[in-house]
Amino acid sequence: MIALLQRVSEARVAVAGDTVAAIGPGLLVLIGVQRHDTPEQASRLLERLLGYRVFADERGRMNRSLREVGGELLLVPQFTLAADTTRGRRPSFTPAAPPAQGQELFEQLLALAREQLGEVGAGVFGADMQLSLCNDGPVTFWLEVSPP
Repeated sequence: MIALLQRVSEARVAVAGDTVAAIGPGLLVLIGVQRHDTPEQASRLLERLLGYRVFADERGRMNRSLREVGGELLLVPQFTLAADTTRGRRPSFTPAAPPAQGQELFEQLLALAREQLGEVGAGVFGADMQLSLCNDGPVTFWLEVSPP
């Protein structure tokens, strides 16, 4: 599983012009599910996301996690993160999970996040979404949890 996380001061996702989720300070995380991903990877990815130290401590160093600062979380499915871009001028989506598998793992990740944090914003799987965000820093990291 792949996560592109961005520390934001605010973010929102809209579908057909209607806002479906919005957060204040926290993390906007784009989630890519690959063909061989498992529920165990979703759990491990969430553990990394919630514990990844990207927020400033009292000395201005990135030493605090989302949990520690009480930040908000917005998860957005994005299958294009799983694209193979190594050849040619057009991406191959062969590494991406089929839609049913991708949706199932994204929803498992979202359910786990809600169990641990309570309210978590989410994009709509398979929808044409528009994202608005104010990247804080900017701070952006690529996290990947590989199959065992």
